Amino acid sequence: MSQVEVSQGTLPVVLGMPHTGTQVPPEVQAVLNETGRALSDTDWHIHDLFAGLLPGASTVRATFHRYLIDANRDPSGASLYPGQNTTGLCPVTDFDGTPLYREGHEPDEAEIARRRAAHHAPYHDALEAELARLQAIHGQVLLFDCHSIRSVIPHLFDGTLPDLNIGTDMGRTCDPTLEQIAVTDCAKSEFSHVLNGRFRGGWTTRHYGDPARGRHAIQLEIAQSTYMEEVPPWRWRDDRADRLRPVLVTLLDRLATATAQMEPL
Repeated sequence: MSQVEVSQGTLPVVLGMPHTGTQVPPEVQAVLNETGRALSDTDWHIHDLFAGLLPGASTVRATFHRYLIDANRDPSGASLYPGQNTTGLCPVTDFDGTPLYREGHEPDEAEIARRRAAHHAPYHDALEAELARLQAIHGQVLLFDCHSIRSVIPHLFDGTLPDLNIGTDMGRTCDPTLEQIAVTDCAKSEFSHVLNGRFRGGWTTRHYGDPARGRHAIQLEIAQSTYMEEVPPWRWRDDRADRLRPVLVTLLDRLATATAQMEPL
């Protein structure tokens, strides 16, 4: 079972996709409860939404599900959002706070370590290798981390999430020029947006984003209502996606151009 799918491009941009996978090994399937087996917190269709939007971009996609282990969490287990409801490295509840495992079958420390080595590490090894390859060619490189989530989840946030949620960890993870492009393009669109709101960038964005070293990272958390139905069976909606995709095309193209024009360090 492949853990990671990598498509190598030539532009100084890597599209990271840690949460679109749905693979869960049989031995883990066996200890998940009905809620866990439903895989509701998948970033549904994100790889399809971004397909072909930036020809020449690389893609690194995890094929395993985030309920197995979350590739966008600190491997140490430290919380991304201290004091706020969130899910951990090996989640035991879903986004609504509902248990995922049959009682008494939650992963222990040894199982978490096994999953970290078998799944989390290979994803980040692949991501690091692709960023390093492209930076060696271009001097500077951008990781654009692609995510989506239901627009209403009271356990995680109040009210309705903005359509486009840009995360740069308060400006720490990318050059200000790139952050401004993201904000400007989202603001010009028909979609609501926020910069560093409830989602200011996950562990991936914060770990790889280091502008002083020529590494830039931006997370985009997209409300799923913009391109799909937010209830099972999680249907893709062409009528919605066809409005969003041109916005993403312009955004990615401008980010790629700006990154390519940066002076090598």
